[in-house]
Amino acid sequence: MSRKVNRIEYHLDSKGIKNLPYNEIAAILRGADDIIMSGGRNLLSKILKGSKEKKIMELELFKNPSYGYYSKISIEEILAKIDWMIINDYMDIQYDYRLPLICYKGKGWEIEMDTYSSELLEGFDRIINSGADFFNMNYLKDKNRNLILLFLDKVEGTRNRKYIPLLEAWPEIDYKKVRQRISQVIQRVSEHKES
Repeated sequence: MSRKVNRIEYHLDSKGIKNLPYNEIAAILRGADDIIMSGGRNLLSKILKGSKEKKIMELELFKNPSYGYYSKISIEEILAKIDWMIINDYMDIQYDYRLPLICYKGKGWEIEMDTYSSELLEGFDRIINSGADFFNMNYLKDKNRNLILLFLDKVEGTRNRKYIPLLEAWPEIDYKKVRQRISQVIQRVSEHKES
């Protein structure tokens, strides 16, 4: 006979919020990225508040791009916004044994992929602007494939040859399908005539 699991309960309350602007939705989703299926609503609210709590510091969640996004409002107000996100199908709660953990839902993941892939493109620009001549691309390995393909679409969309050295350094560390797409992007960017 198996024991009953006493799940930690949670109650959603958006406190009458009718809508959130896109930039807030994107910031909340970005804040959640580091704790998907490993943290819950309270931890996310502390990231967004900019908490200096020991757990935030130990897990280096202060490095999250949305850390402190809502530094000027209360935790209760932040939780209401997070609850609105869950009620409106941007995020969800799933249990891992006893704990209710944050995860993305369809439209939330689509927005997060767009935000994150744009950050990756900005990262490429920072690498290029640093003047480095060696590119360690290991940070891209094992990221979500749909995210990486969207990122590669954005690189291709720039039609900028400056990204070719980074693209050429990348395939050695990645999987076949990603390598194939990288080759296509290199070819298409190379074909573009600079104006």
